[in-house]
Amino acid sequence: QVQLVESGGGLMQAGASLRLSCADSGRTFSSYTMAWFRQAPGKDREFVAAINWSGSSTHYTDSVQGRFTISRDNAKNTVYLEMNSLKPEDTAVYYCAAGYYSGGFYSGANSLSKYNYWGQGTQVTVSS
Repeated sequence: QVQLVESGGGLMQAGASLRLSCADSGRTFSSYTMAWFRQAPGKDREFVAAINWSGSSTHYTDSVQGRFTISRDNAKNTVYLEMNSLKPEDTAVYYCAAGYYSGGFYSGANSLSKYNYWGQGTQVTVSS
């Protein structure tokens, strides 16, 4: 069973950096593609970044490319999201998600429907 718990959110000023963590208490973490999504008030949940089971492949939405870095440590059952040069528009609740799907990493990395397990979310607020 996958149980995801996010941490690391907070209130930051524009331009600052922040690292989110997502830990899984289960035994199958290394089998899953992991991703971060976010949801701003009044908006749909949107894809941010994903990483394949080994960490050899990553995918980002255009708005965070070059500012955010997703990584994972399978020995610690943890996925990270390093966020640099934060902007007010990055303000949202950030969710980590785990998914296992066929067709290759890039076939579903940015699709909500491919992820079976979700954390409870952590708030990130960026002030201007």
